[in-house]
Amino acid sequence: MKFEFSDDQLAIRDAINKLCADFDADYWLDCDTTGNFPQAFVDAVCAGGWFGIAMPEQYGGSGLGITEASVMMQAVSQAGGGYTAASAIHLNLFGLNPVVVFGSDEQKQRMLPPLIRGEDSACFGVTEPNAGLDTTSLQVRAERSGDGYLIHGQKHWTSMAQRANKVLLLARTTPRDEVKRKTEGLSLFYTDLNRDYAEIHEIPKMGRKAVDSNAVFYDGMPVPQEDLIGEEGKGFRYILHGLNPERILIAAEAVGLGRLALKRAVDYANERVVFDRPIGKNQAIQHPLARIWMELEAANLMTFNASSKYDAGEECGAEANAAKYLAAEAGFNACEQAVLTHGGMGYAREYHVERYMREIMIPRIAPVSREMILNFVGEKVLGLPRSF
Repeated sequence: MKFEFSDDQLAIRDAINKLCADFDADYWLDCDTTGNFPQAFVDAVCAGGWFGIAMPEQYGGSGLGITEASVMMQAVSQAGGGYTAASAIHLNLFGLNPVVVFGSDEQKQRMLPPLIRGEDSACFGVTEPNAGLDTTSLQVRAERSGDGYLIHGQKHWTSMAQRANKVLLLARTTPRDEVKRKTEGLSLFYTDLNRDYAEIHEIPKMGRKAVDSNAVFYDGMPVPQEDLIGEEGKGFRYILHGLNPERILIAAEAVGLGRLALKRAVDYANERVVFDRPIGKNQAIQHPLARIWMELEAANLMTFNASSKYDAGEECGAEANAAKYLAAEAGFNACEQAVLTHGGMGYAREYHVERYMREIMIPRIAPVSREMILNFVGEKVLGLPRSF
């Protein structure tokens, strides 16, 4: 069996590389230093029609699959922007997947085109400080009020909330002690992020300074009934449907960033001369870089194996989780070795690899931890007893 990208998929990669060529390493260094959002880059992606790559054609999208979206996002990350670039546009590609799958025709027509055109900017309101990965323990409430709901409570790690005018929000509509199964009673909304009722505080963090992460405090934010996605109480199932494509995209981006770091390391190893010889001649430099190439290629194969299964409508939970795990680990190893290959200069911002090192921590931690993926594989693939 031989895996190859189609001509159309290769054309996507080439087009993204051409677009990204206008945003060099110094552009991304400036974004990381100042915290300025890469608006010029986002505008260029939007102008190219890329926001709708995996959205249905009838709503202004291209109607392509997660494979094509992964090709695109890997190229974005690998071209130099890393997770600063990827995170600035990531949600537009997959975030409204629950609306695509479970929304009404009216909701799709109302919600999808403005996001594809770049008129709306969305954030993702799921994680909470007291729940973490235990999504069924969410405490943010959506209380019935007239023809809609009022949102109360706190969300954490809501990326892009400083800029977003929309939020995809998971909230509890029925108290946990009143449902038969803990996965019931959670509802999903896509609605206006009304700052009159939402207090947003940015979280200072280790990397990706240009793309904000936030704690959001909701105090009676009104949500109309028509912004409820699907059935009340079924939101947990709707969110689960989007987990596999999210993991696949994260994996593709991690491989892209790992390849970017590896290229920087290889270039430096060829150019840096110590004791009258390029340091790349030394096996202590050469062998780790060779191993990293193999790790990245293996992770990449798992990533596109998962995406092809997803696009074919096949079960791909194990592959998507494995891809995210393998790509994050391979990417981390690549970024660490890139810093070490540069020696002391690897610690200097002007050589860029220290930013890659900080950013690659994102896929190791989010959207699910390494340990939870190992739990999933142990239970669902190997048939071992549930460990938590």
